[in-house]
Amino acid sequence: MSSESDVLAALKNCMDPELGKDVVSLGMIRDVHVAAGTVSFTFMLTTPACPLKDRMEADARAAVLRLPGVKEVRIRMDAQVKKGRAGVPGKALPAGVRNIVAVGSGKGGVGKSSVSANLAAALAQEGARVGLLDADVYGPNQPQMMGVEGHKPRIDDSNKVIPAENHGVKVMSMGFLMDPDMPVIWRGPMLHGAVTQFLGDVLWGELDYLLVDLPPGTGDVQISLCQSAPLTGAVIVTTPQSVALSDVRKAVAMFQKLEVPLLGVVENMSEFICPHCSKSSRIFSAGGAQELSKRFQIPYLGAIPLDPQVCESAERGTPVVLSHPQSAPALALRSLARQVAAQVSLRNHNAEPEHAGCSH
Repeated sequence: MSSESDVLAALKNCMDPELGKDVVSLGMIRDVHVAAGTVSFTFMLTTPACPLKDRMEADARAAVLRLPGVKEVRIRMDAQVKKGRAGVPGKALPAGVRNIVAVGSGKGGVGKSSVSANLAAALAQEGARVGLLDADVYGPNQPQMMGVEGHKPRIDDSNKVIPAENHGVKVMSMGFLMDPDMPVIWRGPMLHGAVTQFLGDVLWGELDYLLVDLPPGTGDVQISLCQSAPLTGAVIVTTPQSVALSDVRKAVAMFQKLEVPLLGVVENMSEFICPHCSKSSRIFSAGGAQELSKRFQIPYLGAIPLDPQVCESAERGTPVVLSHPQSAPALALRSLARQVAAQVSLRNHNAEPEHAGCSH
């Protein structure tokens, strides 16, 4: 009959495909128990949104089933997201927040807010604890997109602002604090103060990921965020047009200058999906984001098609990953969420090589 040490020896043959290390050495196998031909253990990933979770589980099960006397394998798949970029001088993560991920773009109109909302909802759907900070103080859209329009923030006993919550995501936005018909006319110091307050004075609680929907461009809000908090990384959203890609290069350069890791670039509105016949058509040039990825040596996270359902869902306050989960954009956005989570885990693993990570 096989023992617990035999199980661990068998699992040492299961490799993390990207790190090139076995899952036992990476500390991903816990609580091994063997009794009457049944082996049980916990497989601990560092993100519930690991893209290769099913494959890794299947490989582990097959490896253990090959052991003499093993008739059944029970695997409990779990995840514990690691904290990113702790200990950066002069910067601190909000209490309970493990990773801050900025979502930015070089210009407006590329669907950055829609991508942010769906990314947040998809990560929450995978089982992660997620917050969404709408830092676009000039045009806050997340209250409507996340179905929390009209929310009036309250203050708790510790003088912290209680965020709105919907679709499993905690949401804070300037839109909760301002007249929707009045423009925001602020200079740099006021914008800096708003960003720092949204980070430090909001009761975010325990979060695996705090996504920050940035304003378009490379202005004061972006600089304040990068200077105030230790970002795990940034996701760049672009569209295929050459003018959008030209502006995105400036955003990439800004994040690099501010020493913010780039988790990758995603191409939104890559093709048009006809609502009548479901046929796809390219209305812009193709491959721009992939070229950008190669030029700056940052990951290409995928392409999201242009579909009227995305806009309709946003206007109704339910991200398309929830309202039309089998649609082409929803499938692409869920894949994006897994890739972003994987890049976060990879960054954190490389920063702390003694710890395990789902790097896919």
